[in-house]
Amino acid sequence: MTNGVAAPDIATGVSGSDASDHREDWRDHAACRYAESELFFPIPSSDKAGAQAALAKAVCKACPVRRECLQFALATRQSHGVWGGMTERERHVVHARGRTA
Repeated sequence: MTNGVAAPDIATGVSGSDASDHREDWRDHAACRYAESELFFPIPSSDKAGAQAALAKAVCKACPVRRECLQFALATRQSHGVWGGMTERERHVVHARGRTA
């Protein structure tokens, strides 16, 4: 749980008991599949948020399904966390410019 909000399951992108019902094939190949989900959801006000986001991005950089993950995050407007190597702020810029992954 992050900031009182349950962090989505990294492998499914869904929080709560519905997580196992929303599998997509690309998620089975995600480099973050077995990583601690908290790594991908840094608390912005934390002194360590930048370093934590950098570590999450390093996992994403080596991920074989990074593009699919980013497309999912953009299409579903994920408002928190690092997805496909981008923070929520970086994804917001992409949306503002009207581009997709």
